[in-house]
Amino acid sequence: MKILGIESSCDETAAAVVQDGECILSNVVATQIPFHKKYNGVVPEIAGRKHIEWILPVVKQALSDANLTLSDIDAFAAVNRPGLMGALLVGTTFAKTLAFTCDKPFLAINHLEAHLYASSLHTPSEEPKKKPQYPYIGLLVSGGHTIIALIKDFNEIEVLGTTIDDAIGETFDKVSKFYGLGYPGGAVIDKLAAKGNPKAAQFPMPNLKGDHHRYDVSYSGLKTGAINQCNQFWNGEYEQNTENLAAAFQYAACKILVDKLLLACADYSINTVVVGGGVAANSALRTMLTSREDINFIFPPLNLCGDNAAQVAGVAYQRLMNGERSSPDTTALPRITEFRHETNRQLRQKNSDKTGKN
Repeated sequence: MKILGIESSCDETAAAVVQDGECILSNVVATQIPFHKKYNGVVPEIAGRKHIEWILPVVKQALSDANLTLSDIDAFAAVNRPGLMGALLVGTTFAKTLAFTCDKPFLAINHLEAHLYASSLHTPSEEPKKKPQYPYIGLLVSGGHTIIALIKDFNEIEVLGTTIDDAIGETFDKVSKFYGLGYPGGAVIDKLAAKGNPKAAQFPMPNLKGDHHRYDVSYSGLKTGAINQCNQFWNGEYEQNTENLAAAFQYAACKILVDKLLLACADYSINTVVVGGGVAANSALRTMLTSREDINFIFPPLNLCGDNAAQVAGVAYQRLMNGERSSPDTTALPRITEFRHETNRQLRQKNSDKTGKN
């Protein structure tokens, strides 16, 4: 079964064809970074207009690369949540239109679930990936999200912890913007950090109180320390240069996350972690995690860490096999509640209260 997926949640216009939920027949990603670079961040209006301009040629290229026509596609999928409203509407509307025209199923996909699926994909020249056994811990790290979740089954995800303020990728971007290092900040800082020493500065770690914050992270303090209080945390033995700052900041940002992730693994006695999202490409994060021989960390290849449509088509196949379809009146949702820690905790408490009353 061949599914054409579309991704337009932020600043990449992407289309891909995936066979049987695993084999990537084509994967086209048109990035808008050059158009947003001068603003040091994504401008929603520009993003929406570029998606409108690029969606048709990108889909055509994906079909051409796969040596297929629309009649060869068995279903169409698009990310409809969460993301930039205008951007999401472009991809969702386009995929729904194709599905209606071809009289084929349409599936609306959660962007965050798609990232956690990326490591299951392979190209025709690669061996199929061994899928992790449930339950496992999912780590989703990107510019907009930082989530530690317990993946009990394909359709059963429990959020254990999130950021209470900035996402890790957003923090990289903001620090990079302040120092004029470039955009996107994660890639720039990662490259600079390779030439610096992470011991050059010792930035403070967040201290979140209460069991309800056991797996939560916070990045506002680190961001403030790196931007406004850098001298206060600098180690006088090292030169105060950009490379050392990048290395020390990156180490602290990753350690905040890794400490909470390992705590979740220990508490739930789980030794498999699936990582997804743009920050999954960060070299320091990968080094910290893979140095643990007692835990199996599964990363997507670097070209599937960022937003792409192959992971969208992969998730769509699983949902299609589960008998799911999306209604033609399905629309875009810029925000969702199911991946918020507060919502999940409230639902667990509500269910617990119901159980106690019965």
